[in-house]
Amino acid sequence: MTEAVFRETTAEPRTQSVPLAHLSLELGHFYMEDFEAGPDHLRRHLARVRPWAEAARAAAADRAGGTRPRVSTCFLIDDYFTRFSSPAELVPLLLAEADRAGLSVDYLARESGCAVTGKVPVAEAVAGRIVEEPPPGSYGHRPPAAQTGWLANGVRSPTARAPQAMRKAAAWQPPTETAARRHSVFLDVELWNDTPDGQRVWSCPFLAAVWQLARLGLLRHQGDAVLDPHPHTDAAFPDDWDELPALIRLNPRAAPFAAYRTCSVLPNRFLPVEHAVRVILDQTDVDPEALRQVAERSAREGVPVPASVADRISYLFYEGS
Repeated sequence: MTEAVFRETTAEPRTQSVPLAHLSLELGHFYMEDFEAGPDHLRRHLARVRPWAEAARAAAADRAGGTRPRVSTCFLIDDYFTRFSSPAELVPLLLAEADRAGLSVDYLARESGCAVTGKVPVAEAVAGRIVEEPPPGSYGHRPPAAQTGWLANGVRSPTARAPQAMRKAAAWQPPTETAARRHSVFLDVELWNDTPDGQRVWSCPFLAAVWQLARLGLLRHQGDAVLDPHPHTDAAFPDDWDELPALIRLNPRAAPFAAYRTCSVLPNRFLPVEHAVRVILDQTDVDPEALRQVAERSAREGVPVPASVADRISYLFYEGS
């Protein structure tokens, strides 16, 4: 006799895999101040981006071992912190200026999708995976990031306390970076703050970290991929941002949105934000099954990726704003 083993299919852990390009190339962010600066500002940005984008493609081809790399481009628009213009007005302008600069935007994303996509609380789910690295010599006297909304890459300077009677005040101590090289570059990152009415507002660096996880194909919620691109088939774009999917594929022949590596071409005012992104990703427990899928697939293609998620990200910063 043989014994049959029955198992509920819903009990099987499942992590959805996603198609992967070699490189996700970000051509820029667009915020309220960029819109207010007028079309010429966008035109200058894209003109500056083009030579750096070509350099990023060349580097991707070199890593691909001579084969033609799969490179997709993307652009992020802020509809989270401020609502301005409309998709019907802004997206055609962006595409026209990109074409004028000799660039193609394959995917367009709304920053609010990094906070909530549909009914999925994306940012909240990522925040739940933050695992703070305990600095050497720490004793847990400071509340965790889950309570404070602040995440550091080392030991903060001790809070000054009033000395007890007949006791000498403790000497001041500087903050120190956990993985410092000779000297510390200490950073304390605000992940969110709460409004008086109890609404949580996610910070720009935290949403940017979520954005990077999505571009690396590592963002999951209950095993399902998040920020799945929707093809854009209509001739026009809606008047309301809420009517536009969080991520749309503008080019039907584009390489996959997610990739083994990312590169972002940005003005140098974004450098502090992206430093904070690395601090966040270095202390985020990324879905292990998603990591395994990427590692196995990249190994089969002969394009291994760094073990550190933060090291899969690169930037090209140009002078100006």
